[in-house]
Formats: sequence, structure tokens, C-alpha cells
Amino acid sequence: MASEQNKGADAAVIQFILDEIESVPHLEALLLLRNSRPQKWTVENLSKRLYISREGVRILLDDLVRRKLLLVDSADSTYYYAASDERDRLIGRVDETYRHQLVRVSQLIHSKPSAAVRDFARAFRFTKEE
Repeated sequence: MASEQNKGADAAVIQFILDEIESVPHLEALLLLRNSRPQKWTVENLSKRLYISREGVRILLDDLVRRKLLLVDSADSTYYYAASDERDRLIGRVDETYRHQLVRVSQLIHSKPSAAVRDFARAFRFTKEE
């Protein structure tokens, strides 16, 4: 029965990654903010920490905010992690999986089509006519 629970946890983690994580830097940023809470991060500080351009960081942070995985404090343009208890537990399992299966998670992220390709494909889905 424990293996059934692990399969469920793995399925939830995989589904979260497929649905919410666009790139390894998205995941790295999310986990960094989660693990350093309640610290708030500026685009510049995160850019230095993740070795990504400020514009790249701004884009991925805005995407994570849009997905309701991070919040932004408009008063000082800082980003921080805030999630419901349930979502936090799931992201904790994502973190654990990523730490123990870095290559597998990275391959999963790299193997999925980009958001633009998925949106384009969705526009052409047809339903079976009765």
C-alpha cells in the first residue's frame, strides 16, 4: 500500500511539473524562494543567484506570479513565496523529488513541448462529433 501512495505522490509531482513548470530555471527560482522564505527577492538578486539575465528572471518570475506560485510586493518590486498548506506540501514533494532525481526531473521538463506549442496545439483540438 505504501508503494501505491508513492505512485500517487509521483503522479502528483509529475503532473505539477508538466502543468506549472516551464523550465529548469522556473523550478530553481520557485524552490529557492520557497526554501528561503520569508525572504523577499529582487530581480537583480535572483539574477545573480541563478546566473540568468535580469530580463530572463523578470519573465520567469512574472510567469510564476501569473500561475499563483509566487507573489510580488508592488511597493518595492520584490518577489516572495506564498502558498496554501496543500500546495506547499506538493511543492515540498517536488523539491524532494528534484533533489533526489535531478536528471529525471530535468529531462521531464526539457522533454515537454513549450507553452507556445501546447497553446497552439490546443487551438486545433477537435472533439468527436456524435
